[in-house]
Amino acid sequence: CFVICSWRNHLGSTRICPFAEWFLSRGFRISFVEASVKKPRRSPLFWAQLAFTLMVCAFLIVPVFMSMTAGVTLNYMTGVSGGLTTQWVGKVLTDYRGPILLSLQLAIACLVCTLLLGVPAAYVLAKRQNAFTRTIEELLVMPVAVPGIATALALIVTYGSSGGFRTSWLFILVGHVLFTLPFMVRSVLAVMSSIDLKTLEEGARSLGANFIQRFFGIILPNCRSGIIAGSLMVVTLSLGEFNMTLLLHTPLTQTLPVGLADTYASLRLEVGSAYTLVFFVIIVPLLIAMQWASNAISQRKRI
Repeated sequence: CFVICSWRNHLGSTRICPFAEWFLSRGFRISFVEASVKKPRRSPLFWAQLAFTLMVCAFLIVPVFMSMTAGVTLNYMTGVSGGLTTQWVGKVLTDYRGPILLSLQLAIACLVCTLLLGVPAAYVLAKRQNAFTRTIEELLVMPVAVPGIATALALIVTYGSSGGFRTSWLFILVGHVLFTLPFMVRSVLAVMSSIDLKTLEEGARSLGANFIQRFFGIILPNCRSGIIAGSLMVVTLSLGEFNMTLLLHTPLTQTLPVGLADTYASLRLEVGSAYTLVFFVIIVPLLIAMQWASNAISQRKRI
């Protein structure tokens, strides 16, 4: 005689253990001990934490939503009841087309520079695990730890006398590369550290592949998720960088965040709110893509 447990779920239906079905099909006598499985109840602490989280989200999201709503209203003081319009968005796209295009140009150029510098740097750091490379890795994070204004002042003191370079958008690009390069290196290095580079390269070398073939055919495809995550992070940070750009820009090299601050400083609230709306339309898809890339990396690590 065997004792097999059946159970009753939260819907009230009784289920028999698969082992019991197997014994029954072969003529064994089975006595059942029935147990009920109830749906777990949420504790008061859970509901308190959920309420607190929703309050924090509302505290952060509602002001942004109100600001973007003001960008499509005829009058900021009367709100939505005064009527909706797209004239402020059109004004932003007309009057601030230059800063928007320059920000996109800077983000793409910054991405190219960080890819050319960051991926090889991450490869060297992953291959050479010693005190020197760890020191270099920590020094790469310095532009993130140091305030952006301090980095901008250092660039102005060093290269401010170069008139053509100082007034060029390339001067802002240098600051953006310094700020975003650690994020590219860290993202790619995390993936490279999780795979066995030595075994992969030795296998490819045994088949006659040279360094170029190994790097572009073996290394880069295996760290593709880190490159994608780092690229999205670099583009997002470059588009939204303000502290450093505020000191590095000139009237002819105004970027999107600086133009946004300018519209609010001049008390053109409807235009500034429409500017915020345009900025979110550009940046939110990138944030969603970055989250998707992060989830892909996590799934790959679990596998």
